[in-house]
Amino acid sequence: MKKPKLELDEPQARKFIRADRAPTEGYSLVVDGHFKSHHDTVEAAEEAGMKLKNQFQMLQIQVYDSATKTRTMIEWPAPSAA
Repeated sequence: MKKPKLELDEPQARKFIRADRAPTEGYSLVVDGHFKSHHDTVEAAEEAGMKLKNQFQMLQIQVYDSATKTRTMIEWPAPSAA
């Protein structure tokens, strides 16, 4: 007995982000010189970077801004807001 095939709607096209090329929009985490996760806002990128830095202090983590093509280092421990 053959199983009926399920007809699904068209799958969404996946947006591939190459790790060896700088992104053209948004903000990305750079971990030890390699592009990793992509974020829409700088706050989201910094939050993800701090979570990673709190877990693994030895990593060099930067936030890459594609608009200005600059990198900002994530410092640990986080500077106190005094």
